[in-house]
Amino acid sequence: MKARTRARCVALQALYEIDIAGHSPATVIEDRFADETIEDNLADFVRQIVLGVYPLVDELDQFIAVHAPEWPLDQVAVVDRNILR
Repeated sequence: MKARTRARCVALQALYEIDIAGHSPATVIEDRFADETIEDNLADFVRQIVLGVYPLVDELDQFIAVHAPEWPLDQVAVVDRNILR
């Protein structure tokens, strides 16, 4: 797997854990880095994704709800919901 693709996977795993467990983004990111060996520049990329999405979750959810009314987010699989965000 290419490095940036792996970094996106790590970011998605982090967003999933934040969504499901409600853990803090900083803690989740550091836990992911403990499990995965990631280069520094890619670690910054993961942080940029997670810390860019997390504060906008409510706004993104509203946007998705408006544009996909037949797919209520509480009925969408957690992974799919986080990919859409």
